[in-house]
Formats: sequence, structure tokens, C-alpha cells
Amino acid sequence: MSDDDILSEAEREALSAVMLEPDLPPQRVLIVDDDKDSCELLAQILGMDGIRCMTAASGQAAWDLLSANTSIGLLITDLRMAPSNGLELIRQVRNSPRAALPIIIMSGDADAPDVIDAMHLSVVDFLLKPIDSVKLAKMVKRELGMAQ
Repeated sequence: MSDDDILSEAEREALSAVMLEPDLPPQRVLIVDDDKDSCELLAQILGMDGIRCMTAASGQAAWDLLSANTSIGLLITDLRMAPSNGLELIRQVRNSPRAALPIIIMSGDADAPDVIDAMHLSVVDFLLKPIDSVKLAKMVKRELGMAQ
């Protein structure tokens, strides 16, 4: 090791080993809600539990993030959004290379047909607002394979 080296030989070897490890499974959660405040609050609540989140204010913005970011391992979407709704986003995901992505729907005013449509699209769960943040965090950790 010369005087100009920042890392010791052991540190350099450890860094190389980490860089050669296989990619970890996706660990980010994408939260989609046209209510920006709700979206950011939910991201902060999950963030306090060590869950890394991204947010989108529309189905199209969510689709753009999903298409470009392979680190997203779970989608949480509001059901009622304008101009497109959560079910349209889920259908788009289910007909894409990301079809196996776990999805949780949240809604403040769902009716039975909405719940049935969601279940036919193989969602993990359908949560009514206000969201029980403890229950949601446990569900998210389970879906992401994080230690509880």
C-alpha cells in the first residue's frame, strides 16, 4: 500500500467481493396516489420502518418508473385517480414483463365490484383508507422478503 492509497488491501478486497455479489432482489416500494400529501406521508411512514419508497402522482408516472427502475419490488396504488385509475395501472403491469410484481391497492371509497376486479388481477391485498400503517409495514416487509 502506497501513501496515496485511500483503502487498505483488506478494504479493497471486501469492496471487490461486494461488487461481485449477485444482485439483491428488488427492495423499493412504488406508492401511487394522485393526492401528493397522502403519497408522501405513506412513504415517510414506511421509510421510518426501513422501507425505501418512491412516489408517483399518476398511473402514467408510475408506469414510467416501473419501466425504467428494476429495483421496485412492490407497488402500492390508490384505486381512484384521475385521469386513469389504479385498476388500469394494474392491468398494464399484469400485461407486461413486470406481471409478477406484488401489488397492494388502497382506497377510500371502494365497492364490491372494485374489490372483485382487484382480486381477479391477483393483488396481495385491498386496504381501505385510512391505512393501518403497522399492518401495511408488516405486509410490505413480508412481500419484499425483509426480516421482520
